[in-house]
Amino acid sequence: MSLDVERIRKEFPALHVKVKGKPVVYLDNACMSLKPKCVVDAMNDYYYSYPGCHGRTTYYFGRRTTEEFDRARRRLAELINAPQARELLFVKNTSEGINLVSHSLPFSEGDVVVTTNVEHNSNLLPWQVLKRRKGVEHRIVHLADDLTFDRSAFEEAMSSEVRLVSVVQTSNLTGVSVPVKEIAKIAHRYGALMMVDGAQSVAHSRIDVQELGIDILVFSVHKMMGPTGVGVVWAKEEVLNKMEPFIVGGETVLNTFYDSYVPAGLPDRFEAGLQNYAGAIGAGVAAEYLMELGPEAVHEHEVTLNHIMTERLEGIDGLRIIGPDAPDLRGGILNIYVDGMKSLEIARILDQSNNIMVRAGYLCVHSWYNARDLPHSVRASVYVYNTPGECELFADVLTKLLKHYR
Repeated sequence: MSLDVERIRKEFPALHVKVKGKPVVYLDNACMSLKPKCVVDAMNDYYYSYPGCHGRTTYYFGRRTTEEFDRARRRLAELINAPQARELLFVKNTSEGINLVSHSLPFSEGDVVVTTNVEHNSNLLPWQVLKRRKGVEHRIVHLADDLTFDRSAFEEAMSSEVRLVSVVQTSNLTGVSVPVKEIAKIAHRYGALMMVDGAQSVAHSRIDVQELGIDILVFSVHKMMGPTGVGVVWAKEEVLNKMEPFIVGGETVLNTFYDSYVPAGLPDRFEAGLQNYAGAIGAGVAAEYLMELGPEAVHEHEVTLNHIMTERLEGIDGLRIIGPDAPDLRGGILNIYVDGMKSLEIARILDQSNNIMVRAGYLCVHSWYNARDLPHSVRASVYVYNTPGECELFADVLTKLLKHYR
């Protein structure tokens, strides 16, 4: 099944913006995806038609808010095939979700958390903080030279002291995905929980938490055509029941006394205070939209576009691809740097000359770049609405730019 890209593009108003008379070419989807009109309309409908509070009132606005809030949770649970919608918690983003887990699981001094060496800062800093505060050891598994998964290195890092394995499923650095199901089996063999950072995977491939055999999944909705400020933590009910909420207050309790309280059930006890109802409702519509497109078709489309970019840039002297050479292994991400040229300057010229929007920098993976003393890179990342023509334009403009300045 292939995507009807021309039809899809009509549903994204931002694609029809013109700057200096030229259309925009948006290739920074690994950072932020654009939003279809149906998502924004659903959010506006909440604010215009039923701007109430969930679970606190019996009048129409409140009842309708609760109905739509619950429906959004069910849609997101369906997207990842969660066994129960109540296992799904709303947070602001992946960063907050991982911090929720790091603060809420009962870690003790001497426990070990295992990650890879290409983790986003969101899956690096919480474990550094945990090490400082509780004496938890953070073990880092290095991937193979081409940044694909190294099973033997992972096995060497495991021991009976490991309490949690937390890995990014699809790297925002390379677009490479790791074999989560295989890693989960190894983690469980040592008695460890398995958490997946799905910020770059849920939007681009079919994710089934039951089939993968994982314990926790965290992801951000703004990367899957949903609103900003909405993220999701899914965890098995037995795992959630071992976690102590680190933010408490309104709606997290059934009753309070001056010296004690009665906690609410799932998911309420982890969702303190008034929530981002409009955002959650928009997230539910985004999940439905993604399911209608079909994650397999999304992935196939992205790989096709990556082939176009990679092949047109092949053979350019001094151009280095971060990760494996094969586009099939990098999904929708092409991350490069060029010997002798500043990546930030390349990105600036692409933007100012042809409205080509790419990301330049350390991509929130500063640790990996610093360990190798590498410069900033330029990352182009595609999504459902990008076209072969846009990818050809990016590659051709970049090629001319490099020939002119080198």
